[in-house]
Amino acid sequence: MNQLKLGFIGLGIMGTPMAGHLLAAGHTLYVNTRSQVPQELLNNAAIVCSSAAEVASQADIIITMVPDTADVEKVLFSENGIASGISKGKIVVDMGSISPIASKEFAKKINALGCEYLDAPVSGGQLGAKAATLTIMVGGSEATFVKVKPVFELMGKNITLVGDNGAGQITKVANQIIVALNIEAVAEALVFAAKAGADPAKVREALMGGFASSKILEVHGERMIKRTFDPGFRIELHQKDLNLALSCAKVLGVSLPNTATAQELLNSCSAYGDKACDHSAMVRALEKMANFEIGQKA
Repeated sequence: MNQLKLGFIGLGIMGTPMAGHLLAAGHTLYVNTRSQVPQELLNNAAIVCSSAAEVASQADIIITMVPDTADVEKVLFSENGIASGISKGKIVVDMGSISPIASKEFAKKINALGCEYLDAPVSGGQLGAKAATLTIMVGGSEATFVKVKPVFELMGKNITLVGDNGAGQITKVANQIIVALNIEAVAEALVFAAKAGADPAKVREALMGGFASSKILEVHGERMIKRTFDPGFRIELHQKDLNLALSCAKVLGVSLPNTATAQELLNSCSAYGDKACDHSAMVRALEKMANFEIGQKA
């Protein structure tokens, strides 16, 4: 791949390793973030810009990785946002998880400036970001997708053009519904098994060989048993994603009863002060209702 002039805005626990892969591939990278740019990126020649507009003026492909819809809107359209620094022919790629409805509107505004827009949210958490194994779900034109795919391949493995603008965000919302409900199911099963007197670690081991086996049981089940709740993916971010699911479902006239239950469990965790914990800590809400913590003697 020829050396590209890339921009990256939003250097959190996901964005930093993602940006690092772009630098490692030899591309020129212009960066901007709300807090201090991580030293590891500076050591690898990341070029710090004072604003999103400056990033857009320097880079040909500008990637955003910020938490929520309002954050993306600010990065794109504020006084010193991308739209004020961009020029015709450039490409904006939003890799955060935001409202599909808003994403379509953002795409229209960027297109009106003579530029292309892809919504390309990711799944795989911090581990996937570090290992460059993220799943990337893309909405936009096929021609633009083809241009950006070599960049995506530096950060992920399962990369799919799902449809037009907004389709990537719709797919990510669906992903987050599935993940939340699987976390809830694993947590419920392990709390039940542990309170009934079985060793939850042994139960998990046995279930990994059967039809109940899943990535969530493998990774998050182990987190629940070992009590390792440092984030991978924070509860407050999954709350945001399920809120997107429920609000969009209301507009569509679709019922998501189990998604609503998972959201209430996350809300409970947040109320107890766990919003910055990994979303596997959803198990704590069920433990409180059972008055029993996994690992206790039944």
